[in-house]
Amino acid sequence: QVQLVESGGGLVQAGGSLRLSCTASGVIYSINVMGWYRQAPGKQRELVASITVGGSTNYADSVKGRFTISRDNAKNTMYLQMNSLKPEDTAVYYCNADLRRRLWERSLIHWGQGTQVTVSS
Repeated sequence: QVQLVESGGGLVQAGGSLRLSCTASGVIYSINVMGWYRQAPGKQRELVASITVGGSTNYADSVKGRFTISRDNAKNTMYLQMNSLKPEDTAVYYCNADLRRRLWERSLIHWGQGTQVTVSS
């Protein structure tokens, strides 16, 4: 069974920084796209940033220029460096991975447990 383990969430003041990490463990053949989603109270879950195995990235307009997504394929780990944080960034952040467990299986979407990010003013 694959597990996505997240870390790095917490409480910060506006203008501060946080670095989130997500590590995939278990039986893994390959990981295609990985991404970070977030969900604020009363809002739908939205894509924050994504990154392919080759390093191509995509960002939501609201975080472009402030957040940086990266990954270490050797460690099956993805990061989200969040700078210049705003109260509007407050949400539960979820790790997402399009992951293939075995050569003979298709890739499936996996989710982390979510980690709370709270930005105070």
